[in-house]
Amino acid sequence: QVQLVESGGGLVQAGGSLRLSCAVFPSGRIFSINNMGWYRQAPGKQRELVANIFSGDGTNYADSVKGRFTISRDNAKNMLYLQMNSLKPEDTAVYYCNGPLWGMDYWGQGTQVTVSS
Repeated sequence: QVQLVESGGGLVQAGGSLRLSCAVFPSGRIFSINNMGWYRQAPGKQRELVANIFSGDGTNYADSVKGRFTISRDNAKNMLYLQMNSLKPEDTAVYYCNGPLWGMDYWGQGTQVTVSS
């Protein structure tokens, strides 16, 4: 099994920043996950991909967050990060960490990000 635990969400004013973290368990499991990503789900909307990162550090971002968000991973620390800058009210959502492995998607419990105007 793979367990993902998100943290770092909270309330922030528009233009502010937050850094989300995702811890991967058990220790060392992140080395087996090539493509990890951050997703979000806003009230009344479907879950959408925010960004993903490959083991070789290649990245992909949704158009809505390009230039503002940065995804990174630290395999030695079993961590996935999402640095969010210049936050907008439309970024308000529950953010989830995702790690596919052997045909199965693993998800964290989510962390709430609320951006006030």
